[in-house]
Formats: sequence, C-alpha cells, structure tokens
Amino acid sequence: MAAAWMQHAERSNMLALRVIVWVAQRLGRPVARLLLYPISWYFVLAVPKARRASIAYLRRVLGREPGWIDGFRHVFCFASTILDRFYLLNNRFDLFDTTLVGQVAVHDILAQGRGAIMVGAHLGSFEAVRASSQDVGDLAVSMVMYEDNAVKLNQVLSAINPAIKHNIIPLGNVDSMLRVKHCLERGEMVGMLCDRTLSGEPGRQVDLLGTPAGFPVGPFRLAAMLKRPVVLIVGLYLGSNRYEIHFEHLADFSQPGAPSVDQVIDLYVSRLDHYCRLAPYNWFNFYDFWDELGEH
Repeated sequence: MAAAWMQHAERSNMLALRVIVWVAQRLGRPVARLLLYPISWYFVLAVPKARRASIAYLRRVLGREPGWIDGFRHVFCFASTILDRFYLLNNRFDLFDTTLVGQVAVHDILAQGRGAIMVGAHLGSFEAVRASSQDVGDLAVSMVMYEDNAVKLNQVLSAINPAIKHNIIPLGNVDSMLRVKHCLERGEMVGMLCDRTLSGEPGRQVDLLGTPAGFPVGPFRLAAMLKRPVVLIVGLYLGSNRYEIHFEHLADFSQPGAPSVDQVIDLYVSRLDHYCRLAPYNWFNFYDFWDELGEH
C-alpha cells in the first residue's frame, strides 16, 4: 500500500501560484504576505483532512486542545515559508534575518574535504537552510527528494530559478544512488528529509511527541554503508522575516565505535521532538502522520 502522504493530491492551483508570484515580484513581500491571510483561512476551513491532521499534531505538541487560531497559525507558518522560497530562490537574502546555530559541525566536515548526509524533516524551511550555505562556507548541497506530490509548485519554483533542478536528485530513478555517491565523493552534502517513508520501504517505529511513528531506515543505512557523517539540519521560521538554522552532528559512521543505525534514528527522532516543541507551528506534515501506523 502507498504511504499515506503519497496518496494526498497536491492542492496547489497553478493560476493562484502565478498570481502570488506576480504580486511577490512586483509589489514586494509585505503586500504578498497580506494574501496569506485569506489563503490560510481557506485551507483551515475548506480542507478538513488537513485540518484534522493539524489538530492531531497540535494536540500532542501543545499539550492541550488546539483552537481555530492555532490551526490558522499552523497553516500561516507553512504558507509564509512557501512565499519566502520565491525570494530565497531569487537570492534576496537581504530580506531575512537569519541566525545560524551549530554551524561548526559542518565547518569541521568541510575542512576534511568529506561529504556528509544531511538529514532534515518537513519541519521549517529547507530553502532557508540552502540560502544559509553562503554563510557556512563553500557548502554545496544536493537534495534527494520525491517530487511527484508538488509538481505544480516545483514547476513555478524552477521557472523562478532553473538552477534549482541541478541540485535535486529525484527518488526512484535508476541512477539516483549513483548520483548520491558521486556528490559525496566530491565532498558535497546530500540532503534527505527523513520523516516520511516510501511505499514498501523498511521503517522503524520511534516515539515522536509521545506516540509511535514510522521513520525510514534507508537514509541512515546509506550513510553507514558509505561510512559518512550524518548532520541534522533544521531551518525554523520564527515569524516576520526571522529564521534560525540549526546544525547538529548526529554520528560519523567512518569512526571506530560509531553508533548503530537504530541508535542514530532514535537520536534523530528525539531531536525532531525537541524542535517541534521549540517551534510548534513549523511541522508541515498535513496528513495522518500517526494514523497511518495504526492509531485509531
């Protein structure tokens, strides 16, 4: 059976996306952000499946029953990061106040000329992480991702900055893992979002926010097989134009006494739990994240 998140159709409307891009480019970010208010309320009110998933998550992370305003804040946070992608892809880094935390973890790896697996999640903005690479050093990042669930949005983003396609390694292609290996051998970073499993992919159940959830094993097994360091990256959106980028060294499978794959997955999920509680409206899995594992 297909993973639950893969069964959710893309909600993007191409005309609406192009209108927002036009407003963002011609009228500026403050005006474009005004459009996010009716858009966010529309999704809160008119997309019941996404709202139920949002409530299920917010109930866990907030420790109380979420209200309509909580649901709006959750969707508005997501919409804000999508809008900001347009500016970040145009290299308008001057519009944002970005703080880096723990970047020494990446500096040390770059100094050794070694590639690494950078693991993230649908938590905050990976585009903000990519933009911050100019402040980290000579950091080249290629993303391994499943593109089919956001075809329309990816088409618009590629039109804004065609170079983005060169930094994406699509999952499912026969040469995907070979391209990953070549990137690592060049001393580059390969990014993977490790909070969603693919159909038929082995997974591991680990408690997130107090409830078991499924996480893929493959990215961590790949890092172990290729004997590479694993670095966690999280780009939290803090409101207005503020982002906080966190880098954490999780493991180095090339070193003697390295932890097991299961231990690294457990550590990865524990850190996701930490960042969800730190910035609760940054979780962008709007589907039945826990229900697909049998919660009823």
